Amino acid sequence: MWRWFVYPGLILAILICAAPMGAVAWSSWFAEAHGCRLDESGYHPCVVNGTDWGGTLGALFISGWLMLVTIPLGGILTVVLIVVFLIDMIRRPKRAAQ
Repeated sequence: MWRWFVYPGLILAILICAAPMGAVAWSSWFAEAHGCRLDESGYHPCVVNGTDWGGTLGALFISGWLMLVTIPLGGILTVVLIVVFLIDMIRRPKRAAQ
C-alpha cells in the first residue's frame, strides 16, 4: 500500500525540480514569438494584446538560476525512485509466495 504514496510523491517532486527548466524554456519561446527582449540584465517591456508581460517573463527567465539547486535534487530523487522501484520489484515475488 505504501508504494501508492511513494511513487506519485517522488514523481511529483521530480517534476517540481524540473519546473525552472520549463519556466526558462516557456519565457524564451514567448519572448521570441512576440519579438520581445529577454535577458538577465533586468525587466524589459513586452506588451502583448495590451498587457505588459515584461516583469513576468523576466522573473520566469531569472528563475532558471534555481536549476543550480533543483537539478541535483531532481537527480537524487530520480536515483531514490529507481532504488525504491527495484527494492519493490525484488520483494514482490516474496510477498506473493507468502
